[in-house]
Amino acid sequence: MYDLSTRKRALALVAQGRSLNSVSRETGISRAAIRSWRERLEPRPRMAPPDHPGPPSDESAYAYLLGLYLGDGCISGSPRGAGYYLRIACANAWPGLIDACEVAMRAINPTGRASRTRAQGYVSVTSYSRHWPRFFPQHGPGAKHQRRITLEPWQQAIVDTHSWDFIRGLIHSDGCRITNWTTRIVGGQRKRYEYPRYFFTNLSADIIRLFTTALDQVGVEWKKANARNISVARKASVALMDAHVGPKY
Repeated sequence: MYDLSTRKRALALVAQGRSLNSVSRETGISRAAIRSWRERLEPRPRMAPPDHPGPPSDESAYAYLLGLYLGDGCISGSPRGAGYYLRIACANAWPGLIDACEVAMRAINPTGRASRTRAQGYVSVTSYSRHWPRFFPQHGPGAKHQRRITLEPWQQAIVDTHSWDFIRGLIHSDGCRITNWTTRIVGGQRKRYEYPRYFFTNLSADIIRLFTTALDQVGVEWKKANARNISVARKASVALMDAHVGPKY
C-alpha cells in the first residue's frame, strides 16, 4: 500500500511527459498501479477484517444453539488451519433434534455449512468456522462444570429476548419430558395416577442457574430435586413447557 505522497510524486513525473515505463523503472512502482492512480488518487478504505462478522443475525437460532452447546457441545481448534470445529453430540433416538441442530448451526455459521458424523449411538453435528470462539466465549480448557460459565452481556440480551429457544436447546441437550405415576384412593379404591413432568440435569451449577433464570423469565415454576437436577411438575408450568418446548422427537 503506497501512501498519498508517493502516489503524488509518481503522477508528477508522468505529468512532466515521462512514460509509464520510465517512471516505473525509477520508482519501482508497477505501471498498473500508476495507471490506476490517474483514475483514483486516494487509497481505497480498508475492508473490515473478516474475523469480525458481527453478532448473530438469527437470534432465535443462536439462543437455541447456545442451549445445545452448553449441554452437549464442544469447540476444538483445527490442527491444519486457523479455524475451529463446533461439535454437538445428538443421540440417534432423536432424529428431529439432529435436524434442528444442523439447521441452527447453518444459520449461525457465516459460511452456512454444517455436516454430520455418525458414531456409536449418536450423531456429531459439526461445523467449521474461525468465528466459533467469538460466538461462544464460554469455550475453554476442561469440562464446563469445572470452570465458571457466564454469559456476555450481548448473549444475555439475546437469551432474555428468546428465552424459550434457549430453554428448548437446554432441554434438547440435557433434559427430558417423562411421565411419572403415583397412586390415590378414589371411592375407596387405590387407582394409578399419571402426570407429565420435565427434568433438566447438568453438573455445572452455573448452567443450572442459567436454566432456572430463563424459566423464571417465562413464568415456569420449578424445583431443585438435588444439586444437579431441576424438575418442572406443576400442571400450568408443564402446559407452558409443552406449548413451547415439547418432548424430544
